[in-house]
Amino acid sequence: MKKILLFALTAVVALSVTSCAEKKNDIKVISYNVRVNNEGDGENKWDLRKHASIAMIRDEKPTIFGLQEAKPEQMQYLVENLPEYGYIGVGREDGVSSGEHMTIFYLKDQVELLDGGTFWLSETPEEPSMGWDAACKRSCTWTKLRMKDTGKEFAYINTHLDHVGKVAQREGLALIVERFAEIVPVGMPAFLTADFNALTTDPIFEPLKAAMLDAREVAPETDRRATFNAWQAGGEDNQNRVIDHIFFRGAEAHTFKVLRDKDYGAPFISDHYPVVMTATF
Repeated sequence: MKKILLFALTAVVALSVTSCAEKKNDIKVISYNVRVNNEGDGENKWDLRKHASIAMIRDEKPTIFGLQEAKPEQMQYLVENLPEYGYIGVGREDGVSSGEHMTIFYLKDQVELLDGGTFWLSETPEEPSMGWDAACKRSCTWTKLRMKDTGKEFAYINTHLDHVGKVAQREGLALIVERFAEIVPVGMPAFLTADFNALTTDPIFEPLKAAMLDAREVAPETDRRATFNAWQAGGEDNQNRVIDHIFFRGAEAHTFKVLRDKDYGAPFISDHYPVVMTATF
């Protein structure tokens, strides 16, 4: 009898361990260039559209999302109005609060932040600096996170490549791939979001494509419309404006969408449409 009970108990434990190991996480990831606070944007200035950014996040409920171009006052507004999200990111000008932030947000009830930091896309990545032929300082925020329900860990990186310097784009992305290999353990699922200011057909993406997959290309349900709108409606098929991308590894992509079909309470929430992917890992 004891042997039978021991066998039954061992089987239950084994089944429980197997079930836990096989449990997967659904995740939704958004990349969003919020557009820097600029009074020169007139009817599209931040104060007239900031509520729409909150409406979009509340509607989509991403597990994690990465911002580009957020100035300190924009960060303050978003943090105050999205208390359900934790965040990590610094200003690119001084490594504290000055200038644009490449901030990563994560749902606190689902995700735990384990580690993270910032490096600059330059020859001196450990300090606020301008690299190569860039027009601006460019930074990259990285994180290691854990899903609370399964304990599975994953990495998330968010950045914004230069809009002028082609050398800065190439070398900056190469640096990200290099740092990715150093920071992220082999086999760990990972996501990378950015306004890349470039089409994925550009040769600068070759090192990244060797390490990660393009969600737009591999998701069974996808969206190839333009992501940069320049405050103008239409242009869905302008392939020169498909510059916001999500790359990943170690997950199964389900959908990739450009969020340009809903009214969030402003004519435009930004001069970029957010992009979103759903996946399981």
